Amino acid sequence: VQLQASGGGLVQDGGSLRLSCAASGPSFSSRGMGWFRQAPGKEREFVARISRGGDITAYADSVKGRFTISRDNAKNTVYLQMNTLKPEDSNVYYCAAGKIFSRPNQIGDYAYWGQGTLVTVSS
Repeated sequence: VQLQASGGGLVQDGGSLRLSCAASGPSFSSRGMGWFRQAPGKEREFVARISRGGDITAYADSVKGRFTISRDNAKNTVYLQMNTLKPEDSNVYYCAAGKIFSRPNQIGDYAYWGQGTLVTVSS
């Protein structure tokens, strides 16, 4: 499974961005997906995850109410809509895929990772 994240960029405080993660390889619709982020010198942290069918989502407290994760299984793509962005949201964002039919919860449960896309929020 290969994951290609895109959509990062520079945005002003309070602005919006939508990240996309296109997956190639088998059984996208059978994999839970997640978004994580990492700042330089810090550990990678959970942002959001979505179930195989898209009906169950979960968010980090820091982004709840501002970010929305979604997926289009017909397009093998998962999205992260980010609204009301803050300077502290500036990070490299990574998408991740779980193993087939698993329910990834913690970071170690994800088997495949994209290359990351940089989000910078200016104050």
